[in-house]
Amino acid sequence: MDHRFQVNLRGVIDLLSHHLYSTPGVFVRELLQNATDAIRARRHQEPGHPGSVRVELIEKQDGGLPTLLFTDDGVGLTEEELHRFLATIGESSKRETLEARRNDFIGQFGIGLLSCFMVCDELLVVTRSAKGDGRTMEWRGRHDGTYAVRPSEHPLEHPGTQVFLVARADAAEYFTAERVRQLAVHYGGLLPFPISLTANGSTEHLNPAPPPWRHTYESVAERRSALLAYGREVFGMDFVDCIPLRAEAGQVEGIAFVLPFSPHFNARQKHRVYLKDMLLSESAENLLPEWAFFVKCVVNAQGLRPTASREAFYEDATLARARESLGQSLRQYLVDLAHNDPRNLQRLIALHGLSVKALALDDDDFYRLVIHWLPFETTMGMMTLGHYRQASPTVRYVNSLDTFRQVARVAAAQGLCIINAAYTHDTALLEKLPRVLPDAQVELFSAAQLPQGFEALTEEELQSVERLRQVAEEALEPFRCEVTLKKFLPAEVPTLYGDVDDGAFRRDVARAREETDELYASVLEGALAESREEERPQLCFNFRNPVVRRLARVRDVAQLKLSVEMLYVQALLLGHRPLNAREMALLNRGLLGLIAARLDEDEGTGGVH
Repeated sequence: MDHRFQVNLRGVIDLLSHHLYSTPGVFVRELLQNATDAIRARRHQEPGHPGSVRVELIEKQDGGLPTLLFTDDGVGLTEEELHRFLATIGESSKRETLEARRNDFIGQFGIGLLSCFMVCDELLVVTRSAKGDGRTMEWRGRHDGTYAVRPSEHPLEHPGTQVFLVARADAAEYFTAERVRQLAVHYGGLLPFPISLTANGSTEHLNPAPPPWRHTYESVAERRSALLAYGREVFGMDFVDCIPLRAEAGQVEGIAFVLPFSPHFNARQKHRVYLKDMLLSESAENLLPEWAFFVKCVVNAQGLRPTASREAFYEDATLARARESLGQSLRQYLVDLAHNDPRNLQRLIALHGLSVKALALDDDDFYRLVIHWLPFETTMGMMTLGHYRQASPTVRYVNSLDTFRQVARVAAAQGLCIINAAYTHDTALLEKLPRVLPDAQVELFSAAQLPQGFEALTEEELQSVERLRQVAEEALEPFRCEVTLKKFLPAEVPTLYGDVDDGAFRRDVARAREETDELYASVLEGALAESREEERPQLCFNFRNPVVRRLARVRDVAQLKLSVEMLYVQALLLGHRPLNAREMALLNRGLLGLIAARLDEDEGTGGVH
């Protein structure tokens, strides 16, 4: 036996009216929306019908709670439609024609009127249908889920609808002239039908002008100035520039405003979006591509679907196509800057480099346009890639900040320009260069390559450092580190530690192997076995350094070995290499040895200097 669901209508109304919508103020939006849809429906019957919406705040003479009256000259409702559409949750008066004329109406769910119960306990709807028998009907709905329908004792002269709301005591703040005006302008400021507010004995037209992107301007400069002023009014900030937006999918149009600051690249901007000229949301996030975090936008859509709360767009294929088209508008803006206004492009990149880089990785044509304008940190300071390539045919880069810190000072002293590509997207951008521009040469640089360009020692100098070389090789053999002696700048740098290409990986694996259990250690052994064991890191001693030259004259092998070990550890630390257990022991032993030697020296002189 089948049973029907038992629905507590009062509970359903409470759930929808208090939890579907984000704020009680949306009741103004829902009433404006119903009025607008009614006018559009009447225009299908009477194409020349102008349409208007009037809002009146009625104050009680006895100081009682005020009443709001919304009046439209739309299509109205018949008695049958009152029962069907106002008393059936989920039924919409537009549903029959929705699929045929989806773009005509805003409301699609038949639940908007329930939002009024967030601010009042009873609704009175007085309506006369443009297609009925000319009678004026009243529908009185209550918060407890009951309603009544009867002919009105105050017939309307013309087709249309009046909605009366008496304020509930806890919602009286929404029934002041200033608040009603603010909400009506906020939600309906772009509507194409005149909206007027009568309060305190005066009437005001609330939406006198269409959106600024529909205006005709005498010049590009005037248009830009007007749009930026509109952006300042909407978002309360001065923007860098404005970008027209248009998408055939969803019939979207509007303006994107370039932010005057650089947000976090993971931040998604919240946009103001309208649906058929009615404000849908001020915090829409799914309208633009993820990389477009450098703009905030105001758009109006005619053909996108709203969610049930009508506070966001429904994620579907139409929205995806619209998002792609809007992204293309932003791409074209940047392309035009690259061609026609490179100075402003540089300013934009300085503010929003991450977004531009992300777009360049995604779009080869855009990459070709902007890659040489992108700035990179180098051992010679900040410079664009175009400037770099003018000075050097081969683009050399490192992909970790530690490696850049290690080589920067020495490379700069040798006149070698190396790019620090450790920042977000930089390595991928440089690796992409020869794929997009076949004549480009790109090389991953390592500290081990630096000594190849250092000045070699003379025969006499080689003889003078032979003891140092032998002691150093013996001391560093347990660490599988080779020793070279060269002359390089700056002179105050005594040594330079250089890894092979996978040296940092091998050091990390070896360190992890020492600190883990036998099972994991065996896995790491396999990783080490696959690396190139024949290549070793090297420690290059700088013969220009005074300490190194003094070490070459030391005869005490123990003291010389201790000094070499300490220079080795120092070079690792300067290269930001983590020390393994043996190297930590070396550091501790060296420090203790130096302290002991100093104490012995003090004891030998009686501690007097």
